[in-house]
Amino acid sequence: MQLKKEEKIVNVIQGDYAIDTDPNIVLTTVLGSCIAVCMTDTAAGIGGMNHFLLPQRDGKAGESFRYGAYSMELLINGLLKQGARKDRLVAKMFGGASMNSTLRDIGASNAAFAKEFLLNESIPCIGESVGGTAARRIRFWPTTGQVRQFVVPGAVEPTPVAPPKPTREAADITLF
Repeated sequence: MQLKKEEKIVNVIQGDYAIDTDPNIVLTTVLGSCIAVCMTDTAAGIGGMNHFLLPQRDGKAGESFRYGAYSMELLINGLLKQGARKDRLVAKMFGGASMNSTLRDIGASNAAFAKEFLLNESIPCIGESVGGTAARRIRFWPTTGQVRQFVVPGAVEPTPVAPPKPTREAADITLF
């Protein structure tokens, strides 16, 4: 989808969040194992997005933007301060991919944390795209709650292949 001339992109980087009431603002981010929660109160015409890296610090709520517990609180409180009502908030969640098969699945932990947090706060998650192995690029229109997701083709880890044994003819060929 192409942007309209009057639309302005606001990039939400890792460990950040943004809230807006301008219908011309599009919040965007790129996610791997991180999670972005897009939250909106369409009646108030306000929405926001966060982008967190880890659920919590050492099993406890962390006071850092990069931790989900703190990031979710900031997003919700920021929306409420600007006129949203908690009973009208709805969420959509993206990310949580398993980006490296040799490491702990941080993406699954992030997604599980976000789902539980929303459930505990009684904020319905009306849409989600989490898990898998591909990165995602998200565009979120905060005043309407509309979200577009683009899957970013991931790099495939190369499988080591033994070089072919040269034949007599192949040994005589020089490749440039």
